Amino acid sequence: MSTFFQQKKSRKDFFRDLSIVAGTVILPGTLISSCKNLPGSKMRLGLVTYLWAKDWDIPTIIKNCTESAICGVELRVEHAHGVTLDLTKSEREEVRKQFADSPVEIVGMGTNEQYDWPDQDMLRNSIETTKKWLQLSKDIGGSGVKVKPNQFHEGIPHDQTLEQIGKALDELGRHALDIGQQIRLEVHGRGTQELPNIKKIMDQVTNNGSTVCWNSNPEDLIGQGLEYNFNLVKDRFGDICHVRELNEGDYPYQQLMDMFVGIDYKGWILLVCRTDPADKVAALKEQKRVWEEMISNAQAKL
Repeated sequence: MSTFFQQKKSRKDFFRDLSIVAGTVILPGTLISSCKNLPGSKMRLGLVTYLWAKDWDIPTIIKNCTESAICGVELRVEHAHGVTLDLTKSEREEVRKQFADSPVEIVGMGTNEQYDWPDQDMLRNSIETTKKWLQLSKDIGGSGVKVKPNQFHEGIPHDQTLEQIGKALDELGRHALDIGQQIRLEVHGRGTQELPNIKKIMDQVTNNGSTVCWNSNPEDLIGQGLEYNFNLVKDRFGDICHVRELNEGDYPYQQLMDMFVGIDYKGWILLVCRTDPADKVAALKEQKRVWEEMISNAQAKL
């Protein structure tokens, strides 16, 4: 398990704790579990600004997440919040301040950077651009950057591509650690998202600055199944994982939460929702309720 998690007491933590308590009033069992410090009690539910928040500016993100008792966000690039690489130093400080003065934490940036390029100039450009995203994340108060493996390429052996991605992540992980950040490799891409391939990538990484972001894909269930695939990479988890709507589809989210509780995961469970509800604040509140029930159920099995 990554040792990246840090605790900082601040006005922000005070507001966040109030938000957490507000979100657990309806479900006192969850608060009781937290007080008992059961495994999984330090996990937190957050939001990726992928679809549900793609049109929200920063004040709206803070307002809606606060109302929903969602205490963290991963800012997806190229969305309405406008947090981009060309922000000036003062603009970055303003973003940081808006979140620091609220109950909502910036978990980091969600990018589309990838390292499977056959063209070595494109590969180097992606690595260097990722370093810029890491600096932006640091400047605005985030703790890391999400990247992805994306695809295999015709005529190139799969193992060669996986090794190339892993070596890029090894370099980026060292750089991330140097500036107090973390690289989060999303389990993504046709073929590359299969967990044995993610393990092969991470076998090239010699530091804990690059980590695995579980992504709740159907492919998690293939081969020897969810538990086996989870165990392949659980020792490389960082401080985020991604889930879809917890009460939609047939992905075994309760089993997944059982396993996260079982390893006493202390990171963020981030919603990457794909539906389009009319009232997204109400939908976030519903996801929070479902998630708290799942965690409580998982803890009851211990």
